[in-house]
Amino acid sequence: MGKVIAVCTSKEKGTAKRNIEKAEFIVNHGLLDDAHAGDWHRQVSLLSAQKIEAFREKGAKVEYGDFGENLVVEDIDFSKYPIGTFFECADVVLQITQIGKECHTRCAIFNTMGDCVMPREGVFARVIRGGYISAGDEMKIRSEALYRVWIITASDKGFKGEREDKSAPVIRDITNNAGYVAAGYTLLVDDQASIENELKRICDLNLADLILTTGGTGFSPRDCMPEATANAAHRLVPGIAEAMRMASLAITKRAMLSRSVAAIRGSTLIVNLPGSPKAVRENLEFIIGELRHGLDILKERDGECAV
Repeated sequence: MGKVIAVCTSKEKGTAKRNIEKAEFIVNHGLLDDAHAGDWHRQVSLLSAQKIEAFREKGAKVEYGDFGENLVVEDIDFSKYPIGTFFECADVVLQITQIGKECHTRCAIFNTMGDCVMPREGVFARVIRGGYISAGDEMKIRSEALYRVWIITASDKGFKGEREDKSAPVIRDITNNAGYVAAGYTLLVDDQASIENELKRICDLNLADLILTTGGTGFSPRDCMPEATANAAHRLVPGIAEAMRMASLAITKRAMLSRSVAAIRGSTLIVNLPGSPKAVRENLEFIIGELRHGLDILKERDGECAV
């Protein structure tokens, strides 16, 4: 367990950050108003206070934030933890995405000292769960993985504002109660290319661990969610869709008309859910308990399916 010593931001890239003591961390973005925040993998930079102190002992006159770090934390050597490690501080959860970085231009610290700790000791992370962090807050390693879920709704009328999306809130409620964190939401028309491109974007940028779609799984000529998912997939997971249809058949024979599929692209699981809120709840509540184990295997945090 460590303690946050400083919370630093800068308005412009290439300038030293300054300690502002407290900041808001925004999911899939970074610190509010920080120049390095954005839709990429290096949203937050972390550095051990002990590394800075050791550098000072060499004669360097550096303040917190001079290395470009957002968080200075005492008693945690971030560089010793593997990529994918989760850290929890107050309400915020961060996940390590990169250790060290190549410096293409020499900073003022390197020019003065002939060395800089950030390229080898600095660690970068994504914001998985947002909130506020203040100097003095405790930070700890989170032992349980916190998976991110992205919701995609396919609806021509919903996209035009002619129909309220009542299914996405049901998905959000169930996943929140199951311990997932919201990564994002997309409302699209029933267009195969648009859906396929959005699925690929989320997966390839590693914006979510689980994508749950709603709508577009029926017989209508415009329904194309299964086709878009299959085209985006690297591997299919037929058992999930089969299990949902099996559970729904106990409620209505019309479940046999569902064309939902489940698939994997990269390290992201994609599951098609029906369009109606009632059917979404029935299907998702049936499978949600097993999805975490599947994600644990996909993310190589577990290796066995046998009971």
